[in-house]
Amino acid sequence: MLVYTLKRLILAFLVALTVSGITFSLTYLAGDPATAIAGETASDADIEYIRELYGFDRPIYVQYLEWAGKAFRGDFGMSFYFKLPVADLLLERLPISMTLGVCAISFAILLSIPLGVLAAMQPNSILDRLALGISVVGQAMPSFWFALMLIVMFAVWYPILPTTGSETWQHFILPTIVLGYYATPAIMRLTRTGMLEVLGSDYIRTARAKGLPQHVVLFKHALRNAVIPVVSLAAVQFGFMLGGSIVIESIFALHGAGYLAWESIGRNDLPVVQAVVLVFSLFYIILTFLSDLLNAWLDPRIRVG
Repeated sequence: MLVYTLKRLILAFLVALTVSGITFSLTYLAGDPATAIAGETASDADIEYIRELYGFDRPIYVQYLEWAGKAFRGDFGMSFYFKLPVADLLLERLPISMTLGVCAISFAILLSIPLGVLAAMQPNSILDRLALGISVVGQAMPSFWFALMLIVMFAVWYPILPTTGSETWQHFILPTIVLGYYATPAIMRLTRTGMLEVLGSDYIRTARAKGLPQHVVLFKHALRNAVIPVVSLAAVQFGFMLGGSIVIESIFALHGAGYLAWESIGRNDLPVVQAVVLVFSLFYIILTFLSDLLNAWLDPRIRVG
């Protein structure tokens, strides 16, 4: 297990290093950053002053090493727009995005795993077709359109839930449903497929032949093996949710890190955009690393695979 953990740790570090390089390249993705900060009406002298002020006149590798070193220590620089440390802005907004992400993945797991298990218990039944129908609709429906439909239903037709802000837990209900439903189809289909494979295996037939109760066979012997790939998928979906929260937070006016990134893109506030992209990516890498370890613990064969 120690060797497997070290290999995964080295791989996660290399991925994080690559992500940091790509994130830093955002500075030059839209052209000269000094011109973007100064604005279209700025003179050449103003642009040159900004270039020297922010160090854009130095070699790119020097800029990257300095930026990466500061980011490693939690220093993401100053926001061009807010004139505040980016780290302070992130610490203020991240709890909202994390709350939304945790609620959404919890909603998705609580909905999709029982649906997947029930569908696998009765394949080709009405329940199975209903679960697959929910999956297809979830995959085909754009999340922003679903969000707008919920706003129309619960703010116009039946005004029982708030649709903007983050002051109370009720403000998170609709964004949670939208983000959670986005992840439900993939988790439900993978659970159903895993359960179908496990329920047809020899050790499950042996367990049934011994006269074990159905719920023991199902939840103690079958579900544990069937959810191994679901653990990895849930971690990946949580990472996608953090990225997808940029759109959902904008629609529901949740002032989280995603909404901060959305605002900062329009303001050319590059340090904030870089910090949000890097932090969300690191969350994704850490979750993937932890899910790999959990899978190896659940199934020891993975450690030698």
